[in-house]
Amino acid sequence: MKRIAIITARGGSKRIPHKNIRDFCGKPILFYSIEAALKSHCFTTVMVSTDDEIIADLAKKAGAEVPFLRSDKTSGDFATTAEVIEEVLTEYKKQGEEFDTACCIYPTAPFITAEKLQEAVRLLEEKDLDSVMPVVEFSFPPLRGMVMEEGKLKYKWEEYSQMRSQDLEKIYHDVGQFYVLNVKHFEESKKLVTQNTGAIMMSELETQDIDNETDWKIAELKYRLIHE
Repeated sequence: MKRIAIITARGGSKRIPHKNIRDFCGKPILFYSIEAALKSHCFTTVMVSTDDEIIADLAKKAGAEVPFLRSDKTSGDFATTAEVIEEVLTEYKKQGEEFDTACCIYPTAPFITAEKLQEAVRLLEEKDLDSVMPVVEFSFPPLRGMVMEEGKLKYKWEEYSQMRSQDLEKIYHDVGQFYVLNVKHFEESKKLVTQNTGAIMMSELETQDIDNETDWKIAELKYRLIHE
């Protein structure tokens, strides 16, 4: 099986400048994703997809390949993750290299571990799934959510308003760390999530969106709590 890890790290970041290479608990946050992919020994190729020469140089120092830079099309604010993956796979095909499995890893995901990547790859291939992704259960049941209408608060789904939280269906959400993909199925569907997607469960301590300065500080606190 030929497998590729694709770490998506474009240069632009409006809310947190230089987000993908900013220091996180002692080293550029990008390094955590590269190191986990390398330590997993799952991948024949570990590469970084970027449009930024500084990111490219740092990625190479950390042990990743950067055989080409992203196109303008996949470097903009509205480019999708699927488009980035598709571009990488196409460029490698031009070089005569094709893969059975691809793992898209985000560059601001310091809670990724080699073991989680190994678990996801194993699940994908043993169960013949289209994709596998890490998820976490919502901390509060979304079915008990409320909305504002004409300045007044009401339950979004009144039928669940009197049910005990523990009796409601568990609902999960993407933690935004990585996706492991069957390349053939991905090229057919162009989707990260299909009706044949599996999941590995994460705890809230292992997950954190990093979209602003407060998120960054919370992520560092969580990371130190796990590792120190």
